[in-house]
Amino acid sequence: MNETARLNALLKRVLRGMKPPEDLTVSRWAEKHRRLSGETAAEPGRWRNERTPYLREPMDAFNDPRVRRIVMVAASQVGKSEFINNTIGYIIDQDPGSILFVHPTTLDAKDYSKMRIAPMVRDCPTLSGKVAAPKSRDSGNTVLQKTYPGGILTLCGSTEAHALASKPIRYVFGDERDRWAKSAGDEGDPWGLAMARQTTFYNAKAVEVSTPTVKGASPITDSFNEGTMERWRSQCPHCGEYHEIIWDNIRYEHEETEVSHQRVFKVTKVFYMCPGCGAVSDELTMKRQPAKWVADNPGAYGNGVRSFWLNAFVSQWKSWESIALSYLQAQGDSRKMQVVYNTIFGRLWENRGDLEDEEGLLQRREEYPAELPEGVLVLTCGIDTQDDRLEYEVVGHGHFHESWGIEKGVIMGRPDSSEVWAALDDVLSKVYRFEDGLGLRISMSFMDEGGHFTQEVRQRCRERIGKKLFCIKGMYGQDRPYTSPPKQMKIVINGAHLGYCWQYQIGVDAGKQHIMDRLRVKEPGPGYCHFPKRDDYGAGYFAGLLSEHLVYDERALRHPWKWEKIPGHERNETLDCRNYANAAFKALPKDLDAIHRRLQAARGKLTVGSAPGDVSAVPAAAPAPRSRVKKTPRMEEW
Repeated sequence: MNETARLNALLKRVLRGMKPPEDLTVSRWAEKHRRLSGETAAEPGRWRNERTPYLREPMDAFNDPRVRRIVMVAASQVGKSEFINNTIGYIIDQDPGSILFVHPTTLDAKDYSKMRIAPMVRDCPTLSGKVAAPKSRDSGNTVLQKTYPGGILTLCGSTEAHALASKPIRYVFGDERDRWAKSAGDEGDPWGLAMARQTTFYNAKAVEVSTPTVKGASPITDSFNEGTMERWRSQCPHCGEYHEIIWDNIRYEHEETEVSHQRVFKVTKVFYMCPGCGAVSDELTMKRQPAKWVADNPGAYGNGVRSFWLNAFVSQWKSWESIALSYLQAQGDSRKMQVVYNTIFGRLWENRGDLEDEEGLLQRREEYPAELPEGVLVLTCGIDTQDDRLEYEVVGHGHFHESWGIEKGVIMGRPDSSEVWAALDDVLSKVYRFEDGLGLRISMSFMDEGGHFTQEVRQRCRERIGKKLFCIKGMYGQDRPYTSPPKQMKIVINGAHLGYCWQYQIGVDAGKQHIMDRLRVKEPGPGYCHFPKRDDYGAGYFAGLLSEHLVYDERALRHPWKWEKIPGHERNETLDCRNYANAAFKALPKDLDAIHRRLQAARGKLTVGSAPGDVSAVPAAAPAPRSRVKKTPRMEEW
């Protein structure tokens, strides 16, 4: 009986392998067999083509024998991952062959396998019956490799040359192409290596998908331009013309309020203006209008390459109101704005370099009525350490990232000299005054411990912990946070361990981008940088402040954008000082509302309250005695 059962099971497997595939395209297969998983889909359950009509043609292009390569450039939340998944599911079930699925890194490949492939196989009966169970012994179902009758799905990172250049492969998929390594080890372009494995297959297919990134450095854009260059265009209900819905044709109205001195936006109305006739339509109307793919380069079809470009305005899961809100919230921050452009607008980001030059910033200088202009609430200091001097800048900070340059100075002498530190103490202890005589001291200072005097700087900073002077270490890389909690570091001088000090590690790249974003603000108010019309803020200061720019290094894998000195601008101490002062302000525990109330109270405009975190300013007369300091902490001790 057991032998008969085993023989029947064997015959079933043989007959199943001889069964011809169904007469289905990828889109029809998805509608019949695909089940969206709860952990990865906003709408789990049966796949419905009408929810993403723009994916039907890219999917079915896979079944066109004249098409060997499909390119899709897509924003987030339009279903590009499901386009890939449906196509892979169709291959496994209907037209099996080995698949190479390449991701930017091996970690990305593992995450995609666990979060996308595994749930799809589990929830689609036609796939779960063909892909071996992951828990069975020698199943051939691992995180990076899954076997099925007629083929193997292999996932890998773009740096793995051995996986890209070994045995023949019929199907090649590439996800997030713009994030791939420029070279797979020393063997060259990863996509070229992967495509080379298809040479022996007359019926090979290649699919590459990515969100766009930076203009001039986007491989997926190059691939798109080699294809039919198709855009999803919707019909205007007024004139009947078809146009792609893009941000340039979106109009919105919004309200802006102030909550705890933070700007809060509310989008009240969003509509589309047809570029052909100028008539307006609402979001629901446009998303229900007839739409189609229109090719700008139809001749590429003869070369077997179809390419598609999608943005989030067509998504059923992304409202135009949320898109406009994302745009408003990203204003003034180029990193956030790049995310909006790439993942929502579906557009390449271009670093426009629209900063003013040194002469333009010189012309922006203004006459301060006193050392401290109105609006300054907190003072911080950034100190750069050189072998023969210290350079520093005192910066005033107010609400909404508005800032004021207060003092730029140089202290000549070696950083291990007592005279140098005595001069620095004078700066840290100085009272800077408003026009009415009210004063502030520096609340926190960050000092670079780099160079040849690291241990001496650490020791001196520990001695000045009461002045809130901390040593810092600059950390490079776009993924480094601007500030992190401080760490205890050893102090070792002449081989002797003298104790510990607190060290802050700051992401200098994030800080430089913050500075450049603020310098782009043209009008006084939120985010604006004020500079005094004085000699310490002369041409040399601005040459140093604008001494670096972002440069794209195509050889770098993780961080292709790097800050480099501009030729002729070798002195960047000014930029570093401003960076450290801004980081000190970010790391400083503060309540700007409470500080503002204290200043107003000190001027007799309000009654002094006892709200938590209230601090007081230095009056025009002599500083308050220490006994009073214990009862009411002063502004400068913040």
